[in-house]
Amino acid sequence: MKKLLLLGGSRYILPVIEIAHKLDCYVITCDYLPDNIAHKFSDEYLNISIIDKEAVLKVAEEIGIDGIMSFACDPGVVTASYVAEKMGLPFQCSYESAKILQDKGLFRQFLTENGFNAPHARRYTDINAPFSDIDFFTWPVIVKPVDSAGSKSITKAETPEDLGKAIETALNGSHSSAFVIEDYLTFEGYHSSTDAFVVDGKLKFITYSDHMFDKDAENPYTPTIIIWSSTMKQEYQDYLTAETQRLIDLLRLDTGIYNIETCVGSDGKPYLMEISPRGGGGKIADLQDMAFNTNLVENEIRKAVGMPLTEIKQTECNGYWCKMVIHARAGKTGIFNHMEIDSEIREKYIKLIDTDIRKGDMVYSFTGANRALGDMFLKFSSREELNNIIEKENEWLIIKLNL
Repeated sequence: MKKLLLLGGSRYILPVIEIAHKLDCYVITCDYLPDNIAHKFSDEYLNISIIDKEAVLKVAEEIGIDGIMSFACDPGVVTASYVAEKMGLPFQCSYESAKILQDKGLFRQFLTENGFNAPHARRYTDINAPFSDIDFFTWPVIVKPVDSAGSKSITKAETPEDLGKAIETALNGSHSSAFVIEDYLTFEGYHSSTDAFVVDGKLKFITYSDHMFDKDAENPYTPTIIIWSSTMKQEYQDYLTAETQRLIDLLRLDTGIYNIETCVGSDGKPYLMEISPRGGGGKIADLQDMAFNTNLVENEIRKAVGMPLTEIKQTECNGYWCKMVIHARAGKTGIFNHMEIDSEIREKYIKLIDTDIRKGDMVYSFTGANRALGDMFLKFSSREELNNIIEKENEWLIIKLNL
């Protein structure tokens, strides 16, 4: 029986555990939060911080794992790459490449040095250093931890006077005490977030999405809606696909799933914003498996433990799909009572509701993915129908809180 070590314990890896069990794998979950839901479904739980790469390596060697993944879990990716490299296990990339991909400052530097479109950006550990670089940036700017996940601790600074508070927010959300400042990009159309799959260094499956934000949320830079397929112009998609393959070649990336974020700026330039060697949060890969008739999650497990892959090929979206993040409205904090969904919407459009929120749980304003109450998958027959229903979300989805 193959032993698979999963870093993290959120609900996003429950489908991974389920599929791994179907493949007759022994699943071990690991983090420092024993109450995380995934530990109830794994075969074994290890109470170890996933950013402590030496501690994870030690126990992985003792157990004799066959594979390691940090699926939908940004903080564990570098550790997973480190353990895989030390133990000679399959992984998407080397430890050195993972450090570049997972550090927003190093990634921006890599993009710039290799001729990719990239906003002006600089990485800092000194909180005073940015004030000597005021003229380097085109204002406003975005300030974020180099290792943030789920859009947490990200602030827009309109002027240099806003920098101090923005830097403080970023450092409060950083494990490495480093932050990056970059020009604030305005989009042509929508930001895109998707999971792609590479086989032997070649991009075999990729798609693009329309990634929308709730401008009224506590944190307006946290995505709340992702729609497939994208309205991005085909010429931009083709350019980004070619640039993604060029990056794969430069960093010598290998077989596995990758979470990729892209956009087209109002300057008409397509940008690679993030490429992470992991499955995306919010069950993006699960939705794509349904919408594109793919098997991304299963193949990522197969790759990790050294099983043969099933066929990976480019496919088209079978309809118009939407992933909605269920979240509290801006300024709403309280005790969860219940959630009301219009019966017609539920029956006609909703394909999956994934939430572990229970009556009596504390609910906070939506400031990042960790404040999400769950996710919802919906399917429509046209983009017009999708837009009409999504625009009326406040009418058919009601979250009742005891304030």
